[in-house]
Amino acid sequence: MAKAKAVFICQSCGANSPKWIGKCPSCNEWNTYVEEIVTPQPKEVSRASTKNSQPQLLEQVELSEQNRLVTHDNELNRVLGGGIVPGSLVLIGGEPGIGKSTLMLQLALSLSGKKILYVSGEESEQQIRMRAGRVDMKNASCYVLTETTLQVIFKHLENIEPDILIIDSIQTLYSTLIESAPGSVSQIRGCAGELLRYAKEENVPVFLIGHITKDGVIAGPKVLEHMVDTVLQFEGDRHHVYRLLRSSKNRFGSTSELGIYEMHGNGLKEVTDPGEILISQRNAELSGIAIACNLEGMRTMLIETQALVSSAVYGTPQRSATGFDIRRLNMLLAVLEKRCGFRLGAKDVFLNITGGIRVEDPAIDLAVTCAILSSNSDLAIPPQTCFAGEVGLSGEIRPVSRIEQRIKEAEKLGFKKFFYPSFNESSINKKSFSNIELAAVAKIEDVFQLLFG
Repeated sequence: MAKAKAVFICQSCGANSPKWIGKCPSCNEWNTYVEEIVTPQPKEVSRASTKNSQPQLLEQVELSEQNRLVTHDNELNRVLGGGIVPGSLVLIGGEPGIGKSTLMLQLALSLSGKKILYVSGEESEQQIRMRAGRVDMKNASCYVLTETTLQVIFKHLENIEPDILIIDSIQTLYSTLIESAPGSVSQIRGCAGELLRYAKEENVPVFLIGHITKDGVIAGPKVLEHMVDTVLQFEGDRHHVYRLLRSSKNRFGSTSELGIYEMHGNGLKEVTDPGEILISQRNAELSGIAIACNLEGMRTMLIETQALVSSAVYGTPQRSATGFDIRRLNMLLAVLEKRCGFRLGAKDVFLNITGGIRVEDPAIDLAVTCAILSSNSDLAIPPQTCFAGEVGLSGEIRPVSRIEQRIKEAEKLGFKKFFYPSFNESSINKKSFSNIELAAVAKIEDVFQLLFG
């Protein structure tokens, strides 16, 4: 009988060492080595390969167009790049309780006419049936299996032959060919490899639900994200009803698309027009509020930015940002101080992006600076005013992409004035915008004069 031995494996990158070390030499992470007992196994695989691969010339490879499976979930279709690709392996990560299982169960129940196998290692059949009753959706071809052993799952796959496989979650799977606990690096890597081979050989899309660590990254070795075709992040604030579905890796589409959902008691609902939801309806004019026209992939959203500038109580002024990069906020404050003459060095500055979302589009810079100036002067920005522009280090307003698409979205929602970079003026057909006033600006001082006089 083969003798078992103990090795230490890095939980971040999967590197191994015969003894425990504090810092991983491969990924430079600290305190990630965990002891695992490894027993050499006979040379066998968990399932036989059905594909006889032969090398062939690249020019002789036949191209066959694969039709995507378009679901009833338009937000998921957008993030995946137009629908589910046959034979793809999709990894969905997110915090506990954010709605990953609900999203996948809704997907399984909405694909009527397709045979779905939902494998759960965390919930019983009764719990899944209760959730299906809450979302009020039915699919006569949706099978449920509560199993964690990979070899048993493959036996059921041979009998059912599903069109789509959903695993909840990859950290709970266990292969009898690997002598380590479920959730360890060896088990996650081995089980994901077998599921990847199954997806490619059988041309069946596989969805893997993954846990995340306290740092917000998907638990397990980093090689897991390299193995899959698509990595989706399901995120949001528990104190808000909105959930965001982002793509950090997609071999079949863009990684800049964004899907927005609203969490209700009966499941997740698609948000088709986020501009009307992310902008609060207020009766009185308040200072420190500006509306930005943001672009996420091909989707245009109008987002409300809120700023509060007050005198610093302590010696060092505070800088705080929610949903916005704090380093970029410090840069914008330095530009206002150095280039524009606004004295903000001794004042506390707080910035908030409403709706609990995080914005990375640099075109929001102009709205952020206007909200800060509005709060600092205690003067409200005229209502129905929208902004789009990137702020440079010399105080200039730099051009942004798809400016006409942004203006059309603002005009559709009833905005009367739109501030945009003067560098984009040549790419705008002003005759097509009759219900909105366009104001081209080159520097922050120009914006301040037009807004507050």
